[in-house]
Amino acid sequence: MPREISAGVILFRRTPEPSYLLLHYESGHWDFPKGHIESGEDAQQTATRELKEETGVSELSFIDGYKQTLRYFFRQKGVGIFKIVIYFLAETDQSEVTLSHEHIGFDWLPYDLAMSRLTFKNSQDLLAKAQARLRAIRPLT
Repeated sequence: MPREISAGVILFRRTPEPSYLLLHYESGHWDFPKGHIESGEDAQQTATRELKEETGVSELSFIDGYKQTLRYFFRQKGVGIFKIVIYFLAETDQSEVTLSHEHIGFDWLPYDLAMSRLTFKNSQDLLAKAQARLRAIRPLT
């Protein structure tokens, strides 16, 4: 079975409460920015590159202590694929987003709305862990 390894970012801004960036993918789902790890890159480099390519956001600061890995199966053109995605949590002051051709929309949403907008349960779990990590390091407003 083919295997894909990707990396992504759960990106937030303080506005004053955290707002999380979600992307609307052409296939219809809402999720975080992510993409394939290229030769010579580590996961965090990939996450940074993919964020810039997909959103135009290049100013970010990674939050220590948050690195989560998702493992799941999906089908593409009838072929089962085992996917691994490594996610990081990062903060930005940038609010402008320039979408790549891979996406049809985006939104900056507070935690509760982001939870309800995310399509997949495993992404909701990632967001819950990200919110808990932020609460652990500093109180959220």
